[in-house]
Amino acid sequence: MTNNNYLFTSESVSEGHPDKVCDRISDMVVDSFLSKDPVSRVACETLTTTNKVVLAGEIRGPKIKKDELINKVRDCIKDIGYDQTGFSWKTANIETHLHEQSTDIAMGVDSKSNKDEGAGDQGIMFGYACSETEDLMPAPIYYSHKILRLMSADRKSGILKGIEPDSKSQVTMKYENGKPTKVTSVVISTQHSKDLNQEKVRNLIIPYIRKSIPSDYLGGIDSKEIYINPTGQFIIGGPDGDTGLTGRKIIVDTYGGAAPHGGGAFSGKDPTKVDRSAAYVARYLAKNIVASGTSTKCLIQLAYAIGVSKPLSIFIKLAEGDETKVEKIKKIIQENFNLTPRGIREMLKLNNPIYEVTSAYGHFGRKPTNNGQFTWEKTDKKEIFKL
Repeated sequence: MTNNNYLFTSESVSEGHPDKVCDRISDMVVDSFLSKDPVSRVACETLTTTNKVVLAGEIRGPKIKKDELINKVRDCIKDIGYDQTGFSWKTANIETHLHEQSTDIAMGVDSKSNKDEGAGDQGIMFGYACSETEDLMPAPIYYSHKILRLMSADRKSGILKGIEPDSKSQVTMKYENGKPTKVTSVVISTQHSKDLNQEKVRNLIIPYIRKSIPSDYLGGIDSKEIYINPTGQFIIGGPDGDTGLTGRKIIVDTYGGAAPHGGGAFSGKDPTKVDRSAAYVARYLAKNIVASGTSTKCLIQLAYAIGVSKPLSIFIKLAEGDETKVEKIKKIIQENFNLTPRGIREMLKLNNPIYEVTSAYGHFGRKPTNNGQFTWEKTDKKEIFKL
């Protein structure tokens, strides 16, 4: 029998976390190439450490001068907010080692006709949605992201003074009968100036927890269960405190551990890579299914093989009690959605420079924009899933 009473925890990290700095830079590279040629191929990895950034990867597309990319890296670091002795947009040493894509890979994924284009790699991708929050995301990851987003906005505007870019959050929620009922603990670790003691840091951060999480969930949470910088201080942070790499925060990027993950990172990859595009379309399908009211939860798995255009399998799991609807949902998907790599890109308009903004605070549970970002978060197909 399923245990529907439990505690569940998810974490988020800010845009100033070393790994997120790398994700931001890698996605900037993707956008830079797509803005010049929408069929560019990009696989860019970034490493950061004390005052150093290294880019490496494979590119097929227009020529972009190294100096231009290096200046854009500096712009990323500046926007995040790093101008510290150990990591500064002004003084960081930046290397780029991008080179041409392998012809063997290109041969497998290039179009053979207008309808036949293979996946850029083999792999499994998952999409998930549930009715726990207004954006149909699991509550713990949703609120973990929200705390850090609000902190970042006020830090950049100058409202939140003395708080530096590198932060982490963690929210634990109690579930009863499979539904979130209250928050039992919150952890925030945030980099801060040497002029702030921990009491001041705590007083600055507590309001962001209360702004982010509904009072019904916070209720009478014991103040001892709100942990702010539990190590004692957090002055040295960012890439100066810890080496960063692209693609190391895949659970933060998705559903906070509430759903399976296929293992492939998103950032630094153009949309021909199904690690990215198929995960986006899986979320799009799952979100529209839940938005339709057909089920309160939906998990979708898609599987691909390199050079093969169609998905090898489609797996669907709905909330307990909705199992009889799975075959009907699968038929609707097969009849209405083109899940080839080309079909996904055209459906969600993915060949556009829309990725840099996805690099922090999750790729899912975001608002679609007028600039074409987060198209996979639209619920424009919910009507066809109503049963």
